[in-house]
Amino acid sequence: MSTSGKVAVAGVAAAIVLFWAVGFWAGLLVLIGVPAAAYLLLDSSQRRRLRGVSRKRIGR
Repeated sequence: MSTSGKVAVAGVAAAIVLFWAVGFWAGLLVLIGVPAAAYLLLDSSQRRRLRGVSRKRIGR
C-alpha cells in the first residue's frame, strides 16, 4: 500500500473515532481545522514546495 493510501486509511479511522467520541460537528471541525491551521503555519516557500509536490514537480 502506498504512503498516501496509508494516510487515507488512518484519516478515516481517526474520523470514525473522533465522531464517536465528541460528536459529528465537533469532529468535522477538528478534521478540517487542524490541516488548514497547519497549512497556514507554513511560510510562503514551504507552501510553494508543497504545491509543487502535489503537482508531481519533485526535483525542479
